[in-house]
Amino acid sequence: MSRIFLTSVASVYPLYLAKIEKKGRTQAELDQVIRWLTGFDETELAAHLEAGTTFEDFFADARLTPHASSITGVVCGVRVEDVEDPLMQRIRYLDKLVDELAKGKAMDRVLRS
Repeated sequence: MSRIFLTSVASVYPLYLAKIEKKGRTQAELDQVIRWLTGFDETELAAHLEAGTTFEDFFADARLTPHASSITGVVCGVRVEDVEDPLMQRIRYLDKLVDELAKGKAMDRVLRS
């Protein structure tokens, strides 16, 4: 089992936030992307962050968007669509969305709408 599975989402969230804020994006945009991917509402997302939920439990609770399979590309040298472990793939989906946000992609493109 990968160490990231047992890492709390709350411990990585500030890193995501710092990455996107450096590029002029906002916490509201980050939360919107996470909520789109996971199906969580604002209250559910806040509860997971406050509780220190692990990535494993976070994605076990999530109602993944039906559009998740349209998230493609490379994160850390790995094609997200080729990741075999379902949990790792979901984590990579999130990483890819954060990368796209940081690169200044329009929100409708990030959210595949």
